[in-house]
Parts: sequence; C-alpha cells; structure tokens
Amino acid sequence: MAVLRVIAIALTIITQVSCVMESTKPSMIESKSKFEKIEIDSDVEDDFNAALSHLKAEEYDEAIQLLEKVIAVEYRVPAPFINLGMAYSKKGDDVSAEKHLLSAVEVELTNPVANNQLGLLYRKKGRFDDAKKAYTNALTEYPDYLPVVKNLGILCELYMRDFPCALKQYEHYLSLQPDDKTMKIWISDLSRRIK
Repeated sequence: MAVLRVIAIALTIITQVSCVMESTKPSMIESKSKFEKIEIDSDVEDDFNAALSHLKAEEYDEAIQLLEKVIAVEYRVPAPFINLGMAYSKKGDDVSAEKHLLSAVEVELTNPVANNQLGLLYRKKGRFDDAKKAYTNALTEYPDYLPVVKNLGILCELYMRDFPCALKQYEHYLSLQPDDKTMKIWISDLSRRIK
C-alpha cells in the first residue's frame, strides 16, 4: 500500500508540473496587485506565447531563448520568470531554475505557481523548511490553490513527518474537491497513524 501511495504521489506531482506550464499565461498581464493590469507590448506577448508553445513541445532551449528575450524587455510580471524556471528545471539546471523562480517571487511574493514550483524544487533538494516557506507564502493570498495545498500536505507528511500539518492540508484539499477518492484514502490512512 505504501509503495502504491508513493507512486500515486509521484504521478500527481508530474501531472501538476505539466499543467502549471499552461497556467502561467494569464499572469503575463497581471501585476503585483490582483486588480492592476500592466500593458504588454504585442511583440513581447507574441514572443511569450511562442515560448509557451516551445515549452509544451518540450523544446526547452528554444523556449529559454525566447523567455530570456522577454524578460530583457518586460520584468514587471512573474510569468516569464516562472516559465524560465520550469524550463531550466526540465533541463536539470536547478541553479538557474531557482534563480528565475526567485525572480518571479520578487515580482509577486505570493504568486502560487512560482511558489509551488519553488517548493517542489526545494523539496527535491532536501531543503524542506524552504519548501514549506514557499508553499506558505502562496497560501497567504491563495489559500485554495490546490497544487500548493496538496504539495504542502505531501511535504509535511512524507518529508517533515509533521502529520497534523499534513492532515490539515489534506482535509482542506478534500473540502475543495469532495469527490477526490485518493485524498479520502490519504486522510483515512494518516488519521490512523496519528491516533
């Protein structure tokens, strides 16, 4: 049962990472404030969209080249930095990935996508306190962002052995996704281990 659970968690994480690449596009035009819009030059936006296409096609070098061009002109929004971080991460360059994800967080401290990616990177590196801080940063403004809620629960349970923290995250996740059968199993299993 434990092996199946670890496999399920790994698949969940892989799925979340691939889905996140698409979810950064709307934040290309959002600023630090949820309500303030930033005008983006159409050529920059075209380069950004082309970079997203390269990311989806797993053409990371091409995506990186375009995204570097984008951030040279437009550094007021987190999305290009996030996508650069994810592209470098896919290439195995965790130093560059962290650098660009931190740049995204400098633009918007609580950005849920940037903090989720940063948390995943830190967890992979064994920097569990830093991972927890990244997830917590996102949850301050986006308490219902499901990937962060789930990943914080996984971090707390499997890596930090903080079962009450994990249970709290899992229960919150289930309150947002009441039909998630896997989460119900995780909560049941964890509840038994806490008692």
